[in-house]
Amino acid sequence: MRVAIIGAGISGLSTAFYLKRTRSDAEVHVFEANEHLGGTMHTVNRDGFLFEEGGNGFLSNKPDMLKLVNESQATDILMRSEDAARRRFIYTDRMHPFPDGPGKFIRSQLLTPAQKLRILGEVFVPPKRNDQDETLQSFGYRRLGKAFTDVFLDAMTAGIYGTTADRVSVQAAFPLVVNLEREHGGLFKGMIKRRKQSAGPGGVLMSFKGGMTTMVDHLQQQVDAQWHTGAPVEAITRDGEGYRVQSAGDALKVDQVIVATPAYAASELLQPLDAELSAQLAALDYSPIAVVGFGWKELDHPLDGFGLLTTADADLPVLGVLWDSSIFPDRAPEGMKSVRVMLGGQRAPHKVEQDPETLIQEALEGVRKGLGIEKTPDTTFVKRWPKGLPGYPVGHIQAVDAIMEQAGQHRGLHLTGNAYRGIAMNDCVRNGRLTAEAAAMVGRVN
Repeated sequence: MRVAIIGAGISGLSTAFYLKRTRSDAEVHVFEANEHLGGTMHTVNRDGFLFEEGGNGFLSNKPDMLKLVNESQATDILMRSEDAARRRFIYTDRMHPFPDGPGKFIRSQLLTPAQKLRILGEVFVPPKRNDQDETLQSFGYRRLGKAFTDVFLDAMTAGIYGTTADRVSVQAAFPLVVNLEREHGGLFKGMIKRRKQSAGPGGVLMSFKGGMTTMVDHLQQQVDAQWHTGAPVEAITRDGEGYRVQSAGDALKVDQVIVATPAYAASELLQPLDAELSAQLAALDYSPIAVVGFGWKELDHPLDGFGLLTTADADLPVLGVLWDSSIFPDRAPEGMKSVRVMLGGQRAPHKVEQDPETLIQEALEGVRKGLGIEKTPDTTFVKRWPKGLPGYPVGHIQAVDAIMEQAGQHRGLHLTGNAYRGIAMNDCVRNGRLTAEAAAMVGRVN
């Protein structure tokens, strides 16, 4: 059985790993348009500072990534975030500690006493009586009130999806929250009942020594595959009962194709095979994100926490600031400090089109006004993602179901990645494993 995997981000890499575990006899070809593997999971070294182009880790509250770490024998490179990184902040008119407990919530100045009472009144809000999709903003206004939504949910949505609460589907993006209401009649009721059933922790942010690229390199070494880097695939077409993968003037005939690229790239690749599927993929929503990194050889600011997220009404030109060297100390040389600033998203999508120097200046304004840091950084880093994060708007679940149904008409064609059913690294690994299992089953039937 010969299989082509298009795209070598964490989705494609985990699919390749589990496919070879399930079918060691499979001949696996992995195609990646970039010269390096990993996709957005890529670490850049600037003068000894390590900057992530994409996400900086994964949470341990789901088993999928830890399972991949264990099964690929990567526990020796696993890295736990610092305890200081549990401290988080929200910036409105100034920086406020995130109230992560009842006492802190009562003392927090993020909301007025009346707004806090509205949140406590959530226990009296009747549950939604239908399964109609709704935005996170609609859900939040209905159950928790406008103030909580516009502060907490707005900042959280910007930090995770780079979008706004009125654009993201609560069912698609935050299904656990919806299940609390559906199964228990409310959020507080559900949390209390689940806490009695299982008092487990909420998860710890994990990464890898030397950055995310360390795990990418490790997986490549673990997977017996033929790696085609710097080889963008141009088209996927039918060839008898199999497929033909066209790349850089060469064509490879395979039995199955697993497309693990972003949806917009998958759309272009599959257009010659299925125009309807191509159009469905092209319709999926993405948010633009720019990442600006700063490194200081000396900095007085303690950076004692994880970072800050902003609300839409905040007088800051950024979505958030991650205090990288406080989260994982090896991200900066000893005694030095670094941060990464996120800009753009659906709040200000035009920002990603700006030149690097303009982005640097806006990011500097963000750390100056938000953190009081005036000192010029010794090192800078810029990465722009015009289509950085899948948006998961209202109707996303139905759109993905239709995409998978259409793709299912082509035997041996599989789609996986963060555009469909989960944006987090744990989701990508889980879906990669399920995709590998599906491909292995098709191979056995053949």
